[in-house]
Amino acid sequence: MTTPSRLSDHPDWTYVLRDSYDFYRRQSAGGSAKIRTHQRSVRERINRVIKANAEVRFPEPADKPVTQHLRRALDNGRMERHAPFIRSLDAIRHRLTWQYGYEKVPRGLERKFAYAELVGPSGPVITNEVILGLVLFAPACTYPAHAHDGITESYICLSGAVSENDQGVYGPGSLIFNPPEQLHRITVADHVPALLFYAWEGAPEKLAEQKMVFTRKSR
Repeated sequence: MTTPSRLSDHPDWTYVLRDSYDFYRRQSAGGSAKIRTHQRSVRERINRVIKANAEVRFPEPADKPVTQHLRRALDNGRMERHAPFIRSLDAIRHRLTWQYGYEKVPRGLERKFAYAELVGPSGPVITNEVILGLVLFAPACTYPAHAHDGITESYICLSGAVSENDQGVYGPGSLIFNPPEQLHRITVADHVPALLFYAWEGAPEKLAEQKMVFTRKSR
């Protein structure tokens, strides 16, 4: 029987997890107790994944039309304070499986959006502790209003600029916090792509049923 591949067998992925931990340690909570609690929870969950030396399973790498913007998004991110994290992501980019998460992608979105899960029940780093991933938006993308059942979510903007619910502009290094069930819609700057890192925390059964398939609700 083949011995399962473990996190310690893949240093580049270990670096991504450690850099993610540091991101959530250094990121300001802006005085928000709820955000601070979420950041601590994400760090604790990441730490447990590292200590458990989680299993790693690589699905077949896959691109989507929007990944033509990935190089520019990474290049833009290298000019920011979190450039070391961008370098860690660049080292694993060839192993990413970009996907939509929809049975039927909303019209026009198939060229404007895709996500790649890094850590979670579906892997590549297998765990029911937390879901970590990347979401890439093409310039001028509008991502439909949606909410997450039982999932607390945060985005960290790695490059580009986005707005959520038309209530502010979030540039590189910004954190966006969405409690469970909160309806949110994302729009992207007109001329540059946006690359976001996301973290989802919740009960294991909630994480197990989640993908980047969202519960869409009317306003």
